Amino acid sequence: MSCCGGGGGHGHGHEDQKKTEEAAKPGQRMVKCAKLQRDLPALSFRPFKTELGEKLYNQVSQQGWKMWTEHAKMLLNEYRLNLASPEATKFLMEQCEQFFFGEGAALPPDYIPMASGK
Repeated sequence: MSCCGGGGGHGHGHEDQKKTEEAAKPGQRMVKCAKLQRDLPALSFRPFKTELGEKLYNQVSQQGWKMWTEHAKMLLNEYRLNLASPEATKFLMEQCEQFFFGEGAALPPDYIPMASGK
């Protein structure tokens, strides 16, 4: 269930993953990611049909979105959210906006994600 691929055991998993995620395909749209503060491949879809969805599409990278989906899973489990509930959906959207655009949301420029041990 790991989203990050195998680390390989050679100690270079972070560098290889970073190169793969930052390598843009020809003609691929790039954004300066609000979370990672680097130019990275952009989302290929609008995640929500809202103003927030448009903002995410224009300012969040694929790598940043992957980080959010992992964080969202934790929120869903920890708070036992039922997404059929309007209150739960509203809470998750507020958390999403805070994750990307809230005070202190941007990671340090030298941040390197840790490989998942799962």
